[in-house]
Amino acid sequence: MPADTLAPTLHVGLLGCGDIAARRTLPALLRVPEAQLAAVAARDPDRAKSFGDRFDAPAAASYEELLTRSDVDAVYLCLPTLLHAHWAERALRAGKHVLVEKPLAASGADAERLFRLADERGLTLLENFMFLHHGTQRQVAALLESGRLGEIRTVSAAFTIPPRPAGDLRLDPRLGGGALLDNGVYPIRAALRFLGTGLTVAGASLRDSREHGVDLSGAALLTAPSGAVAQIRFGMEHHYRSWYEIQGSRGTLAVDHVYTTAPGHAPVIRVGVGTEHREITVPAEDHFEAVWRFFAAAVRGAEAEHRGLRLLSAESVAQAGLVDAVRSAAVRTRV
Repeated sequence: MPADTLAPTLHVGLLGCGDIAARRTLPALLRVPEAQLAAVAARDPDRAKSFGDRFDAPAAASYEELLTRSDVDAVYLCLPTLLHAHWAERALRAGKHVLVEKPLAASGADAERLFRLADERGLTLLENFMFLHHGTQRQVAALLESGRLGEIRTVSAAFTIPPRPAGDLRLDPRLGGGALLDNGVYPIRAALRFLGTGLTVAGASLRDSREHGVDLSGAALLTAPSGAVAQIRFGMEHHYRSWYEIQGSRGTLAVDHVYTTAPGHAPVIRVGVGTEHREITVPAEDHFEAVWRFFAAAVRGAEAEHRGLRLLSAESVAQAGLVDAVRSAAVRTRV
């Protein structure tokens, strides 16, 4: 039996009792034998107790108290965006591995600092982009590596969602709201995965809300050193779209429902090469479970996951820098 299958279960503490944790991330954790929920913490003690009762874990008195617990090896951060970098740093300095909801940081400088800190302390830091761990991504990677599409010329990607209700955290600038940080990072991440981390921003546009003080939507043109480009769109005032397309010198592939794939959905990769068109159906899976398995294996030091972690870390730093660059380059329209 491989050595890492004998490793002890990873004991995880939850910082922040957010909606995504309740609906998807913690239920997935409970189905993964490699990890176990050890404790939960929230600003509101009653909310922490409710989460603890629901998921059979003790409630810590505070975030700080959870970070001192000897039975917590790692923390999962599910907090408002502008709190991610602060508490990721606190957790790393407390000697905990960290899985943090995207985006890890609101600036490129913060992302670089956090990954440097994790590396110095020999800790695993992972930004939670579930779609990168779904079987769809492995199928797409294999198709690209086969050379069937030729050289990549263009990546087009969009993640748009309908308008948010009043009071939604994504409309609050004090908590890091706005479409760029909430869903714009997904198509940016797809562009980085397919074109590499050397992308620059050739142009961008943002629609800003006068009422809320956040960006509601936007677009950007990114350029790779090879001259290949990525055209990305994002927003929270649209019909739902979760999609990317890769156009090569010989063929094209596209996938819908790619960033927030439901666990029962079997994605379809549409491939066209010359006059040949085919569809490849990817088996359904829960990519939240896949993230937990990857994170636990990376903490154990499993070789394949360690190699993957280096790429993911480099992409996270590049992504945060591109968010800075999109903000700087954007032509802004106030609505």
